[in-house]
Amino acid sequence: MSFDVAAIREQFPILKREIDGNPLIYLDNAATTQKPQCVIDALVDYYSTCNSNVHRGAHRLADEATRRFEAARDIVKEFINAPKREEVIWTTGTTESINIVAHGLGSLLSAGDEVIATEMDHHANLVTWQQACKASGAILKTVPVNDAGELDQDAYMSMLSGNTKFVAFPHVSNALGTINPVKAMTAKAKAVGAWVLVDGAQGAAHGWADVQDIGCDFYAFSGHKIYGPMGVGVLWGRESVLEDWPVWRTGGEMISTVTLQEATWNVLPYRFEAGTPNVGDAIALGEAIRWFSALDQEAVAAHEQALLDRATELAEAFDGLTIIGNAKNKIGVLSFVMELGHPADIGFLLDRQGIAVRTGDHCAQPLMARFNVPGTARASFSIYNTLDEVDALFVALKKVRTMLA
Repeated sequence: MSFDVAAIREQFPILKREIDGNPLIYLDNAATTQKPQCVIDALVDYYSTCNSNVHRGAHRLADEATRRFEAARDIVKEFINAPKREEVIWTTGTTESINIVAHGLGSLLSAGDEVIATEMDHHANLVTWQQACKASGAILKTVPVNDAGELDQDAYMSMLSGNTKFVAFPHVSNALGTINPVKAMTAKAKAVGAWVLVDGAQGAAHGWADVQDIGCDFYAFSGHKIYGPMGVGVLWGRESVLEDWPVWRTGGEMISTVTLQEATWNVLPYRFEAGTPNVGDAIALGEAIRWFSALDQEAVAAHEQALLDRATELAEAFDGLTIIGNAKNKIGVLSFVMELGHPADIGFLLDRQGIAVRTGDHCAQPLMARFNVPGTARASFSIYNTLDEVDALFVALKKVRTMLA
């Protein structure tokens, strides 16, 4: 098994940048990944050659744009192993995808129904269910997180009952990197008749979004975390669920017939795609997924595991540094605090050395409260990162420790 990280890096123009005279070391991949040249080219080519609205134009540009737009939907369908292309809904990203589901859920729940979320959820996958429960009188329960940063599966089982109508959990924790047993958790929820949504913002970026294998009803992810553009994402929903799910927005494209008094809705997927779609970014996301899918996935996984192993080894030997989140199954995320310095200070001083990390609560304030920290510094690795960059991070952290002392 071989993995040519140098050849991969050559495809990412931004990695040639310098920050204050230092080569850029980009370790903020859980927030957004950088884009290979082919994705940039796909976006530029659309706007340069066939920029047009889709589906109803009677001219060549509209036809070309529509074919590329729908071809990208087919790419997504294959990538997530969806049974039907009509189940793939274009959105602005994971947050909108989840809100589409929550908007409908609020009108389907009744007082006394129960919704289960988790203590490790991103705010987009928690606040939405809070609001749906408030609107309906349903009860929200949350699965606790243990000291290792894993969901308490015994507590989860105890929460499930005949009153459970909906369950949502992240495929992977954005703040800790914990990989959740989504297939097993889905099966348990389906056994009590609940709908299941998986927040796949981090999972899809690693090629794990096989919706038929998972067995969920909804899966949501964002393009910008899988080498695609910002502002575009996907909601996958099971056809038998989506076809009766309350619509999200009304307007053009999502209607079938309209009179001055009433309207009927279009078929899937268009009934959830009101308004002018983000055509160029959808096409570029398709190219990102095509590019990523062509890589040797076993080699990619082995490379990213090697990065995490090196980072963990160096972190455990680093005086005054504590890792937050030590799950047995993790992606390449190292979330940590230091005895000296607030995470924001750590991030600022790393940036002055050309190293980009994320600091703060990572849109997971309840999780930070669970670990009794104001936030963490988070280094997150991707396919274009190198072991030398991991080593450089810890050399830089030694300088940070000296400066903060």
